[in-house]
Amino acid sequence: MQTYMTHPPQPALRLPPYACDAHVHVFGPTARFAYANTPGAKPAEAPKEKLFALHKQLGITRCVIVQSMVHGFDNAVVEDAIAAGNGHYLGVALAPADVAHTELKRLAAAGFRAVRFNFMKHLGMGTTPDELVALTHRLADHQMHLQVHFESSLIHELGPCFQKSAVPVVIDHMGRVDAALGLHHADFQALCRLLNDAKFHVKVSGIDRIQARVPLTVPPYTQGIALAQHLVQNFSHQCVWGTDWPHPNHTHVPDDGVLVDALQHIAPTPELMQRVLVDNPQALYRFEN
Repeated sequence: MQTYMTHPPQPALRLPPYACDAHVHVFGPTARFAYANTPGAKPAEAPKEKLFALHKQLGITRCVIVQSMVHGFDNAVVEDAIAAGNGHYLGVALAPADVAHTELKRLAAAGFRAVRFNFMKHLGMGTTPDELVALTHRLADHQMHLQVHFESSLIHELGPCFQKSAVPVVIDHMGRVDAALGLHHADFQALCRLLNDAKFHVKVSGIDRIQARVPLTVPPYTQGIALAQHLVQNFSHQCVWGTDWPHPNHTHVPDDGVLVDALQHIAPTPELMQRVLVDNPQALYRFEN
């Protein structure tokens, strides 16, 4: 199933130089990069060439490609895209919690800046929080950080464990909260409390995931935008943004132009836009180009 637009409309917003899309995936081509033998429907191919073309259209210069369970622990598809990106593309790997020191060293040298772990029902748990805390001491040896993706209700259980991390912790998609529940819901408030610790960062991506009910509102994603705007206004040094292209496991096909144009509401001043799209990604991921 294809979950991305083949030809999305051009956004109205012009992004600042060196703008970074800090959360995308690449899938295939399967003739070269086979899909992992994991349960569930397999997405349509979304190779690096289509990603590069999309970024050129949107005015995005830098990017962080996140390894997906579609390809499992074989990070070759992301490594290939990083190599083709001429220093403008970096990666986040998937690996088991007992990943070898030599493999972490290799991944870091190849342009991977973090290792991601999923705590999602449709992906399976697999790793305990305590195992992750132990891993973070080894991640520190390679200047890598921890990226986590979890069901919003798990934040109360997982948050205290992640506070023990020896490296920065990046939380995906605003903690996957339900935007319809608003700013004052316990899950979103727990996310904000974690962000009182400068160790934590959050991706203000996924306005289309946390408000994904169909039919969409007009204009779309206003509730998701409100939560993202709150995070940027209150934790501006800890926020990065991403499209989440090609939008796997989704309820609808998002318009990437709409997602870009939403940034004028999420980060409504030039200073905030510069911080979220350029300065924060540079500090967190250390682009060389």
